[in-house]
Amino acid sequence: MNLALRDVRYRLGRFLLTALGLGLLLTTVMTMGGVYQGLVVEALSIVRASGADLWVVQKGTNGPFAETSRIPDDLYRMIRAVPGVQEASPVAFQSLQFKVGPKPFRVQLIGYRLGGLGGPQAVVAGRPIIRGRYEMVVGREGGLPLGTEIQIGRLVFRIVGLTEGIVSSSGDPVAFVSLLDAQEIQFSKANEAVRNDRARLQADLRADPSLATVRPEAVAPIVQNTHLANAILVRLEPGANPEMVQAHVERWKYYRALTAAQQEEVIGKSVIERGRQQTLLMRAILLVVSIVIIALIIYTMTLEKIRDIATLKVVGAPDRTIAALILQEALALGVLGFVLGAVLISRTYQYFPRRIVIVALDQWVLLGIVLVICVVASLLGISKALRVDPTTALGGGA
Repeated sequence: MNLALRDVRYRLGRFLLTALGLGLLLTTVMTMGGVYQGLVVEALSIVRASGADLWVVQKGTNGPFAETSRIPDDLYRMIRAVPGVQEASPVAFQSLQFKVGPKPFRVQLIGYRLGGLGGPQAVVAGRPIIRGRYEMVVGREGGLPLGTEIQIGRLVFRIVGLTEGIVSSSGDPVAFVSLLDAQEIQFSKANEAVRNDRARLQADLRADPSLATVRPEAVAPIVQNTHLANAILVRLEPGANPEMVQAHVERWKYYRALTAAQQEEVIGKSVIERGRQQTLLMRAILLVVSIVIIALIIYTMTLEKIRDIATLKVVGAPDRTIAALILQEALALGVLGFVLGAVLISRTYQYFPRRIVIVALDQWVLLGIVLVICVVASLLGISKALRVDPTTALGGGA
């Protein structure tokens, strides 16, 4: 006869409600773990989707995700000539906010050369960009339908395709446009800004005519240089040594070259590090709270069975039988709570605004932690049960 099973059947309703409460708590723990993993996956999605082995950026910078990097867009021709390089393409990155109707919409804008690196690897609806101007492929996460027209500055874009699974480190959907469109958006000044610059230069010239010899732009038309990029994406030939190509670029081209692994490290350690630490801390706090709550639940369940435990002692039940009763109930409660939590998170994670990534290894580790917590927490109840006076079964004090 299994005393734990008989006791659970006797108090089935209360046991299931307790397991449900514990399952909700463990769902929160699993959610924080999924948020932690999702934060990493989202932050690295652009780097991994680019298909680049090297990122060539402005010398002295860590690339476009960590700080400003501006280089000539025709640098890719020189990079292509480096031994071991198979393909090189300029790209432009910019965080951008605009309005779609009355609603603000924020995206990570990526401009790329059509047919080159940096574009969307797969379009899940519609078609890729085939025209050189005014077409856009945007992430399905933004909820914009095909055919939507978007105005950014002086340009009007039409959404021709939808991609999926690529977002910025802040969770914003990614929008792909041609490199020419991205350069005009990022590097071209508005007409009002050009007029203001010209008026300021002419005012300086009137105040000091000698500036005309050292600042010719004061009397000449202001020419804007939009032939810039934020990085050059490089794909290496099969068997090429990334370190050798990297050293060649940095030594002879006077730019910085980052491998894909180094770019991921920059993002992981500088861009999202604080967010990761905060999420990890919250998960640790929730685990501590879980330990306390499980311990209190098991201790309370033990107090409710004081008279039953005393009766077992009167009829001669050994201490190990009483300890097994409490330990088995604690483990059953933990396993049932974990199962309920796993079912809940598997049914609801897709409705969260940010990506939740449930990793099987994390779930198994959490199950092991829950079992350890249940064993440790049951020790408090077992200690109380072993001190019960058998006379309590006859109506005496506890």
